[in-house]
Amino acid sequence: MNPEHIRIVLVEPSHPGNIGAVARAMKTMGLGRLVLVAPEQFPHEEATWRAVWARDVLESAVVVDTLDEAIAECGFVVGTCARDQRLPWPVLDPRRSALEVSANSRRGEVAILFGREDNGLSNEELMRCNLHLAIPTSDAYSSLNLAMAVQIVCYELHMLANGDALPQTSNAEWDEPLASQENIERFYVHLEETLSQIGFLNPAAPRKLMPRLRRLYNRLGMDEMELNILRGILTETQKRCEPVDWSQQNGGGS
Repeated sequence: MNPEHIRIVLVEPSHPGNIGAVARAMKTMGLGRLVLVAPEQFPHEEATWRAVWARDVLESAVVVDTLDEAIAECGFVVGTCARDQRLPWPVLDPRRSALEVSANSRRGEVAILFGREDNGLSNEELMRCNLHLAIPTSDAYSSLNLAMAVQIVCYELHMLANGDALPQTSNAEWDEPLASQENIERFYVHLEETLSQIGFLNPAAPRKLMPRLRRLYNRLGMDEMELNILRGILTETQKRCEPVDWSQQNGGGS
């Protein structure tokens, strides 16, 4: 993907605050080319305020009078729209659209169009596009703020380009190795002894206590340090408790 070839185009934005919020959304996801088609109020102090640290995106924004000017150099144009279209047109969600945008950005200029806050892009404008992009939303409430929509689309592009920025699994960069099965079994023996000693588990009627505890700890995927901490707690517990004489007991934990 070539971010320098991707431009975010806002068609006739009416609220300057939205323009600033869009600039911020773009910059957080590594995009910096903003084009404004006939904005009602720009430049504007609210746009600057809402942009926060993305003022450079605002200052470099290109303002044009028509959509023709905004996309004249582009070989691939994506238009955001609602899903219910009367005339079938190539339409993808943001994640799949990102693949198309990425591929085409390596070949030339790409524009992603976002329509007016109140009624989006017109049918004529959508017909200028190679691809339509629809953001799936809840049927109960489908309204998205302009900056939110831009953020979603830019996020998918960013993830496509930087998907390996974070570990692929939650414990890929753990600081300790996973506990060995041998040590885990020693822990379960130690745990059962301790629970029996403190009177929580009756060896004569254990029911399903140990299987449930095994299920609990096995879900955690303990590392060696965590296992040692737990065994240390068990050892100190045993030191401070007199063993229960289960022959004198009538019940126990389950």
